[in-house]
Amino acid sequence: MCRGIDLARYTGWTARDAHNSPSNPEEVYSVTTIERSIEVQVPAATAYNQWTQFEEFPRFMSGVESVRQIDDKHLHWRAQIGGVTEEWDAEITEQVPDKRIAWTARSGAPNAGVVTFHRLADDKTKIMVQLAYNPQGVMENVGDFLGVVGRKVEQDLKSFKEFIEQRGAETGAWRGGIPSPDENPGH
Repeated sequence: MCRGIDLARYTGWTARDAHNSPSNPEEVYSVTTIERSIEVQVPAATAYNQWTQFEEFPRFMSGVESVRQIDDKHLHWRAQIGGVTEEWDAEITEQVPDKRIAWTARSGAPNAGVVTFHRLADDKTKIMVQLAYNPQGVMENVGDFLGVVGRKVEQDLKSFKEFIEQRGAETGAWRGGIPSPDENPGH
């Protein structure tokens, strides 16, 4: 089970999923968790609204080439990871305006997480990212050992801070909600 992330609630993963490959239940893998945060000088609604603009992620996330939003809950990602182009699909498993967005990969390397938005003042927000992933192959495992993903998340949060603070406003917003699986059993 991942420290800090309730996998079943936020991602749809179960304790078994955290240790067994979804494509091969006999294959055991380890889960790495990353927890990072940053304070931004914008209201929580502004930070949240910008984060809902997934197709804008390449503007502040290094290595991300594109994110295509298929519908309210589904995204297709294309990114450079360790010098290799990877593609995967992700599902938004919970979305609460101004509070949280949780996701899980539905293809590609197993990963899931949640980003939360905490109002500190009218114009100040703490953004927290919790990410659980399974490094694939030698390069990703070496990178994991060296803390590459944690540093990348930190840098991407700094880039987001710079992006949103310079703009002072979001590029768009999606104010709809997606209930967590425990609020919407069977879906």
